[in-house]
Amino acid sequence: MSPEVAPPTMAGWNLALRFGLELVALFGLGFAAWKLTSGPVRPAAVVILPVFAATLWTVFNVVGDPSRSGAAPVEVPGWTRLVIELAVLGAGAVAIFLAGRQDLGLAHGAVIIFHYAVSWPRVQWLLGI
Repeated sequence: MSPEVAPPTMAGWNLALRFGLELVALFGLGFAAWKLTSGPVRPAAVVILPVFAATLWTVFNVVGDPSRSGAAPVEVPGWTRLVIELAVLGAGAVAIFLAGRQDLGLAHGAVIIFHYAVSWPRVQWLLGI
């Protein structure tokens, strides 16, 4: 990503969709932790998995990213941010799927693909292409 290339703008509806995808992913991680664990590990997993994912999402950013405030507590290259996003959102979809809601996990995955398809200019900006 070249600093002289201005980041693309994102439509308000797409930013709202992205926020919804983030929330569903975090919920999915907590839901899967609840469904797939038991005993004293369960409450810790229900809290730790979503908090860990939210921390990754919040801390590691690209300066000037149009989908964020522009701030970057820890600045990372665009490709790293893209990997983090795909890992968190994808983990949410997989978690929902593994927790027994295959229909919702697949639907979440489809919406993730749709979001990145309509956000292609941002993906190109993150990758510097």
